[in-house]
Amino acid sequence: MADYNTIDSPKPSTSHPASTRSTRSRQSQPSSRTSEATPLLARQDSDAEDEDRPHSSAASSLVRSIHSSSGSKSKSAIQRRWPSILALVFLCGFTITIMLLGFFVPEVMEEYAMQAKEFELTSISLPSYTSTGARARVQGIFQMDASKVKKKSVRDLGRFGTWIARKVRSDASTVQVSLPEYGGTILGTADIPPVVVDIRNGRKTYIDFLADIRPGDVDGIRKLADDYIEGRLGQLRVEGNAAVKIRSGLISLGTQIVSQSMIFAGEDIPEMPKFNISKLNVHEINGTTKGMAADVSIWLKNKYPVSLTVPPLSFGLLVANCKAADPLIYVADASVKNLTIHPRHDINVNASGIVHQLPSELTETCPGTGKSPLDAFVSGYINGKETTVYVQGSKHPSKATPKWITELMSGITVPVPFPGRSFDKLVRNFTLADVHFQLPDSFAEPDTPESNPSISALIKVFIDLPERMNFPVDVRHIRADADVFYKGSKLGQLDLHKWQSANSTRIDGHGKEKPLLLVESAIKDAPLQITNDDAFTDVVQALLFGGKPVMLAIKAKVSIQLTTALGDMTVREIPAEGVVPIKRGYTFSQTAIHVGKGLTSISPKIGNLTILDTSPDGLSLRLNVNFTNPTNYSATVPYVDIKILTNNTVMGHATARDVVVRPGVNRGVVVEVVWEPGREEGLKGRAVGAELLSRYISSYNTTLSLKTHEGTIPSQPSIGRALSAFNITFPTPHLTYPKQPDDDTNPGDGTPPSNPSKPPPSDEPQKPHFIQAATFHLLTSTASFVLLSPLSHTTLYITSINATAFYKEDPVGSILYELPFAVPPGSSETPRLPVEWSLGSVGYEAVRSALGGVLRLHAVADVGLRIGRFEVGVWFRGGGIGAKVRL
Repeated sequence: MADYNTIDSPKPSTSHPASTRSTRSRQSQPSSRTSEATPLLARQDSDAEDEDRPHSSAASSLVRSIHSSSGSKSKSAIQRRWPSILALVFLCGFTITIMLLGFFVPEVMEEYAMQAKEFELTSISLPSYTSTGARARVQGIFQMDASKVKKKSVRDLGRFGTWIARKVRSDASTVQVSLPEYGGTILGTADIPPVVVDIRNGRKTYIDFLADIRPGDVDGIRKLADDYIEGRLGQLRVEGNAAVKIRSGLISLGTQIVSQSMIFAGEDIPEMPKFNISKLNVHEINGTTKGMAADVSIWLKNKYPVSLTVPPLSFGLLVANCKAADPLIYVADASVKNLTIHPRHDINVNASGIVHQLPSELTETCPGTGKSPLDAFVSGYINGKETTVYVQGSKHPSKATPKWITELMSGITVPVPFPGRSFDKLVRNFTLADVHFQLPDSFAEPDTPESNPSISALIKVFIDLPERMNFPVDVRHIRADADVFYKGSKLGQLDLHKWQSANSTRIDGHGKEKPLLLVESAIKDAPLQITNDDAFTDVVQALLFGGKPVMLAIKAKVSIQLTTALGDMTVREIPAEGVVPIKRGYTFSQTAIHVGKGLTSISPKIGNLTILDTSPDGLSLRLNVNFTNPTNYSATVPYVDIKILTNNTVMGHATARDVVVRPGVNRGVVVEVVWEPGREEGLKGRAVGAELLSRYISSYNTTLSLKTHEGTIPSQPSIGRALSAFNITFPTPHLTYPKQPDDDTNPGDGTPPSNPSKPPPSDEPQKPHFIQAATFHLLTSTASFVLLSPLSHTTLYITSINATAFYKEDPVGSILYELPFAVPPGSSETPRLPVEWSLGSVGYEAVRSALGGVLRLHAVADVGLRIGRFEVGVWFRGGGIGAKVRL
């Protein structure tokens, strides 16, 4: 029989008093006062009796006295029996009252009992398990609280009836709990021992009993669990049924069929407990067996008064498949040792899991997604998203686990939210080294990878290895999708979607430093898609004109293919950030960035000039260019077309194909030039072009500008448009000349000298010397000139000359000649041209005085030139011409 104690409430019955549990019942304490527990009739002996024992001696005495009074008429005898008569009357009255309350107004008493009863469960524990169920210890406090009854009539009758009955005892019974909305599925049964409770208002009964519980229909319980887990359990109606024999004192109230329903909804339905993973350690399995093991420590919130010892349990860990309708993928076995749970104390669960081999369906790519289930799980985890691990009872349980627990758990799958961890700092650094830029192919179709500039470089990724990851990793391949930023603005996208071979090296930490994994991969021709023309312009300007390295920020999602003890696996979309400093050999600002000055650091020089074609409007030229690349980066230029300007007037276009630009001096770069000053600018262009040529051949300082346009890279007009925001202006390159018979070098054509012992040509600028020598013939009044043509393969013609020679400031003579003559490639002598002397002048006398010697003169001339079909008139101002004077 269950233990119970009853105490009076120190406050009125309408309140909820706080009380402490007594070690002895109030009835067991001696008292000198008469109370409601004192018998109404005097007893024959003085020993105290249990209050539940019937008063048989008093009743017998009363009956005997009634029977014996029939023959006696004495007054004293009648007076002696008055107490017995009164006791019988009261006893009959109480009996009639109990009958009226218990049998004639049961609805009222039932309503009172249903509303007034209170039971506070203080503890429930499972001290032991059996082969069919478990033994549960239930502890709690029972009391009747009349203040909770709404109707006054019911409240008054109930208090009166329970005051009379005082206590109620239930015999041993079996309670069956079912789920009406699940087809009457039996949830379980419990064998309850006899229980005695005080039913007077405000009296507390401390209950402590052991009950044997047995699970019911396993399939029905699984269905209930599935609905609860999947959130379909909006409300739950639970019905308890029992046949209970009840008595109050000597009066048996018979067998009562007790049936009660309870509805749980909203907050009444318990939620899944919150948990925190405090420790996770992943390592290789020691020994001959291959695989990975994980040790995890989990803390769960427990707000329930439950105490139990959980036997060893085994679970299966599963993850989601490609589609929700696909079966879950079994990944690992997990186990939990004996676990003790204390009431309202957080639970610490130490579990271990083992993965022997990754199943093929876990790593196979899902149709139409490009990702495997493993990719989806790992990607969500490392990006801080909540993923789900499914826990299912193992089909291979521990021998210490009761069979009924195994059968119940094997069919229940619980989704456990697995909180992700933000790995924003997992990749410590992402850099590019040995960068090589390649402009897009001019014949590529727009919006194709080939139409974008590309980068070849060495990727270096430093990865922080988590402390919990204690197993070797070998990275075999790497790829990434990277966004490139400049000063916070997105510049473009670096497409590294193709897998690139990689290797990895573990770098152990020192002190508090974490270990690192260095992953290196050489990428080739990775497309760089420019998405922001303004940002690209700023980058180029900073690269060419800035005094500091250009810092490009990279935000990437890196995917790696690695080899572990479980085999090959892929980890996708690890967030990474880094900075790529674009350095230069020396700064342009130190040499050239001033108004009116050019980019002398590029130092372009032109040689091996060849005329490819002519037209009335201009020339098509091919020439070799030597220049300096001041950066540390190389580039490949499949095709580029750049406008040539002077004084913001377009002179023509320069085109280069398949050019490889290396750091430092680049020699013999072949460039084709279309010189058509009037094509875009009309007459103004022709005039500006003639002026440029005139000043150039007269050794005046002239400049040229290079400007990109939308057609600079046909497949990427945005690049040309972005670069067109500024011009590159530099001094007009000086021509180098075809080699002479005594010269074994060929500067400007990019070929090595035939005599290696001679030094290479100087990189110092050379001024043009078209007129190498002049000879005046006094008797014939003629002059001849030795000219050096800059053209290697084409003959140019001088169609007219109107020139005057000066000695200091005095004229010597003039030449007016309108017959064309040829100037072949290399050095050649002109025909004798007629000279009209300035007789009597100081200049003429100086010429006569220099007969047989050399006289330094300067000249002013207007010259007509023709190259093929192209004709142009130029002027010439030259000094320091050494003229020989002969008869």
